Amino acid sequence: MIDSDHTVYYACKYTPLELLAGFGANARLAETDAAGFDEADRLAHPNLCGYGKGLIQRLLADDVHEAVLVTCCDVIKRAYDVLLERGQMDFLYLLDLPHGRGPAERRIFRARLADLAKKYAAYSGRTFDPGRALAAFVPPVPRTDDRVTLLGAHATGALLDAVGKGVGYPVQNRTCSERHVLASPPANLARMAPSGDCEACDVAQAGAGTDPATASLDAFLDWYADALLDQTPCMRMDDVAARQDLFGAQGQRGVIYHTMKFCDYYGFEYAVANEEKGTPMVKIETDGTSQSAGQLRTRLEAFGETLRGAEAAQDLATSRPASAKGTFVMGVDSGSTSTDAVIVNDKGEVISSVIVPTGAKATQSAQRAKQEALQKAGLSEEDMALKVATGYGRDNIPQMDTAITEITCHARGAHHLAPQARTIIDIGGQDSKVIHLDQDGGVTNFVMNDKCAAGTGRFMEMMARTLEMPLDEFCETGLHWKKDVRISSMCTVFAESEVVSLVAEDTPTPDIIHGLCESVARKTATLAKRVDGEAPYLMTGGVANNLGVVKALEDVLGAPVQTHEESQLCGAIGAALLGLESLR
Repeated sequence: MIDSDHTVYYACKYTPLELLAGFGANARLAETDAAGFDEADRLAHPNLCGYGKGLIQRLLADDVHEAVLVTCCDVIKRAYDVLLERGQMDFLYLLDLPHGRGPAERRIFRARLADLAKKYAAYSGRTFDPGRALAAFVPPVPRTDDRVTLLGAHATGALLDAVGKGVGYPVQNRTCSERHVLASPPANLARMAPSGDCEACDVAQAGAGTDPATASLDAFLDWYADALLDQTPCMRMDDVAARQDLFGAQGQRGVIYHTMKFCDYYGFEYAVANEEKGTPMVKIETDGTSQSAGQLRTRLEAFGETLRGAEAAQDLATSRPASAKGTFVMGVDSGSTSTDAVIVNDKGEVISSVIVPTGAKATQSAQRAKQEALQKAGLSEEDMALKVATGYGRDNIPQMDTAITEITCHARGAHHLAPQARTIIDIGGQDSKVIHLDQDGGVTNFVMNDKCAAGTGRFMEMMARTLEMPLDEFCETGLHWKKDVRISSMCTVFAESEVVSLVAEDTPTPDIIHGLCESVARKTATLAKRVDGEAPYLMTGGVANNLGVVKALEDVLGAPVQTHEESQLCGAIGAALLGLESLR
């Protein structure tokens, strides 16, 4: 029996969970989603990554009394130092993990496991029961077809749930904090002779019988150390070739690749895997907190829509209300800066469109956009066969029939506006997106900027306010620059400081604005490279109206960047057309 009074918290798949179970301990993953890092920021170095801070926050909670950490990275060592200095745990152990799997590393790791067993036995006053240890082994879960695999850095239960809900497929967790699945213990483990004296417990010597409960701790560790080291390696190991098997396995529809902000180890693997293009894949990044759920959900839902393809269109068709009798379709794009509404007829022609400021009340703005679009077309709600929402506010627009992510909608709208386009650059008020299309307008890959205003419409609005200019005048003035001015910082706050300094130096305003446009272009071009962006380019979103940014993008990309008079309506147009096509 596992003793609930002894719950050992852990964070790494190399943690010897079965060994601890042999002492009656229950192992529990230290979930690290946190609203903030107040305590960790006070106790730890400010540059510690979000995962390390979240781990400290969790392990300092009142319900945590025992923890075993593994030196999978330097952050864990720092967390251990903080927890050790606090001294509030009953049992805290740092297990040093070899980064190789040769004979010497295996002997060293076995000795370290034996030391852990010795110390835990002394702390708990219990002897090792091999029967309990063997009973704790978790058999492999049969792999399901049509699944997505979550790879990369630590994944909490909350992240796993978000991935499953967003993508719409069963999720296979193969991150570095998965519950490890080891090779089955050998049937003759109980008959294995011990390699030496058992220091941590007083159990019957191996060979006394065939019952696993008679196996010694030493005999168990002789096999167990190898089993832990032989699992699919994490990126901290010297030899990670076996990780290639994680990509393109049978039944795998796609890969969600999770990285931690300011952590490079898994970023390297993603970069290589993304170059090989063998498996549909999208990258997500978290910082150890539960913030930015909206951007995360958009990435995941868009990836799921891409994987489902025609299935997604069939699902969309079923959302048509049974009472709908009209032939028109409405698309509403609820963005952070503007809310756009479009109505198309049964031929796919736009018969009405409006753009209203979103303001502080996104729901009210959406209602206003809907009503104005209906009035402009001379139609009523009853004339709509389907109403499709998109944008960040898509789930909060009243009386809509269904919702689609702005990634999919911008791709469809862009293909309608410019069928030849292969790369869509959408710079909106809250984020920037680059979408790579196939010749039929389908999404082959996409990327969004991180949770930062740099490179977005909001960035340009803030800079215009800093220069005390209306946005239209700001955009026009930047076209008349004469001297290059480099805005080095991509952080909105720091860039604003640079602008203030340039103003103090009497730098001509057109030159400053051109430098800002170039900074946006450079950041956007970096996104384009990540999806193998290629010409022809089409720019959508409100910033498409800023010719300074468009021209700067052309210079950085080395290719023409097309715009369209309806670029700002692209998302709403795509939503309406997708709805219409689903009805067909």
